[in-house]
Amino acid sequence: MEATAGTTEQQDASRDGEAARPSTLCEAFQRTVAEVPDQLALRSADGRTQLTWGEYGQQVERIAAGLAALGVARGDAVGLMLTNRPEFHLIDTAAFHLGATPFSIYNTSAPPQIIHVLENSGAGIVVTESALLPGVLGAREQLDRELEVVCIDGSDDQGVVSLEEVVERAGPEFDFEADWRSVQPDDVLTLIYTSGTTGPPKGVELTHANLIAQCFGVAELLPAERGDRTTSYLPAAHIADRWASHYHAMVFGIEVTTVPDPRAVAAALPEVRPTLWGAVPRVLEKMAAALEAAIAGEEDPERRAAIEAAIEVGKQKVSLEQEGKELPEELAAKHGVLDEKVLSLFRQKMGLDQCRWIVVGAAPIPAKVQEFLMALGLPLTEVYGMSELSCIVTTSPPGEAKIGSVGRAIPGVEISLAEDGELLARGPTAMKGYRNDPEKTAEIRDSDGWIHTGDIARIDDDGYAVLIDRKKELIINAAGKNMSPANIEKELKTAHPLIGQAICIGDQRPYNVALLVLDPDAVAARAKAEGRELSVAEFAADPEIRNEIEAAVEQANSNLSRVEQVKTFELLADEWLPGGDELTPTMKLKRKPIGEKYSEVIDGLYA
Repeated sequence: MEATAGTTEQQDASRDGEAARPSTLCEAFQRTVAEVPDQLALRSADGRTQLTWGEYGQQVERIAAGLAALGVARGDAVGLMLTNRPEFHLIDTAAFHLGATPFSIYNTSAPPQIIHVLENSGAGIVVTESALLPGVLGAREQLDRELEVVCIDGSDDQGVVSLEEVVERAGPEFDFEADWRSVQPDDVLTLIYTSGTTGPPKGVELTHANLIAQCFGVAELLPAERGDRTTSYLPAAHIADRWASHYHAMVFGIEVTTVPDPRAVAAALPEVRPTLWGAVPRVLEKMAAALEAAIAGEEDPERRAAIEAAIEVGKQKVSLEQEGKELPEELAAKHGVLDEKVLSLFRQKMGLDQCRWIVVGAAPIPAKVQEFLMALGLPLTEVYGMSELSCIVTTSPPGEAKIGSVGRAIPGVEISLAEDGELLARGPTAMKGYRNDPEKTAEIRDSDGWIHTGDIARIDDDGYAVLIDRKKELIINAAGKNMSPANIEKELKTAHPLIGQAICIGDQRPYNVALLVLDPDAVAARAKAEGRELSVAEFAADPEIRNEIEAAVEQANSNLSRVEQVKTFELLADEWLPGGDELTPTMKLKRKPIGEKYSEVIDGLYA
């Protein structure tokens, strides 16, 4: 084991103010409600629902009383299958105030997948909404036990009760304060079912103590304040959204705007004007591509040249900062003027002009995209995390971010490398274990408490981690050469604006090939600009487009070693959607399912 980081200094720092920390999320929530009752806490993107912290607290008590009357007690699992809406926050918070363990089910789950998590969790109740009700009812029909189903926007004659009916069952004997004060730090707060690129998902048990350590550890590197604003648009079944817009929000009193359709988040940002925000790489890639297309399409050549010049100065500033060098006075003055007159307008248009930090994680972000967005003045910093460690493991303040690195360990957490380069981590954010699966728990956590992340990395002298690839996803070609498919895919995805997704195949093969998927939004923009009405499939079959993509792949290859280069590719007309056959809900590639689904296409590339 070598290159340990995030130890003594960070742990000492994390103990400062330890006595002032709440011990449970119940205590954190109640403290925020008491301190800022009139401050806005929750709002829907359409503005129809707006709740202050005081109103949030009142609703939580009402719903908790109803759930208790329904039979929900300490230690019970409560399933939630809801879109991003204020009601999720109310119900989830009410459940854990009873000492129960609320958890979310991915909205794209089919009945067999719902059954798996219900059986593993032992949940006897699922709270859902009418749009998602059929999937829950389909799962209930196949369960061999009773399942109470609550529908928040009404009920019908299918044995479903409404949320309001549940609330009306509350009895006068209910003692809300006694219940939430009896919740202990080691009680399981939630279950995170790993979206898993292979195999059935495992239920990660996270305690109140885990998430308290997570929230305060991250805040030492990425500060949060009462009155900050953010959005909730990623699946609540993923730890990223639960941490960023639920637990983190209640600990620090952050206003959350819920966006039910993740594709609409960019449109919501100018109104929300978040002060803290997070995204997966694909969201930022699409935002960057849209900006670059708008700049390229600027009809006034003088204005276009001025914008390009401003961005170039921004890139020079970023480059010098990355090298640890001071900006020459002339460049600093020039940047100040161009930032005010040009770059700030882009940040305002995006709705990100008030952000103090923007985190990106869940998958690697191409360096070119990160550099472009940082050149615009966006305070972007990469994070590395995993469900088993309560979300974020490493990050850095935006001013200390290193492009290509995922930062250093958050205070209280240690990171290290195993002999084979696997990244290890341990600390108070480490999960209690996998639900009902001690064998899998023992596989990932060793006798010294290290969580084996499954990621190959290196750690530099400053303690910053650089990810290489997933340990199980490294390509070893027929000649025995090791390669990182993620690095190759990053080059392919940034080679041409029409390329939305890319997967490199080459394990046990003589050379690498790739499947490329066109971005529907980029196709639509291109078609509109050219005055054509072509579908994605027609674009994929267009010889001109094919030639462009071939040239782009060659350009990508020029940035790769000979053994890494892609010899040939297939341009797919399909759309890969989050939660579908090819992508997890957080847009990670499902490599094995993709290989099986497109086996004939892949074999054809090697024919």
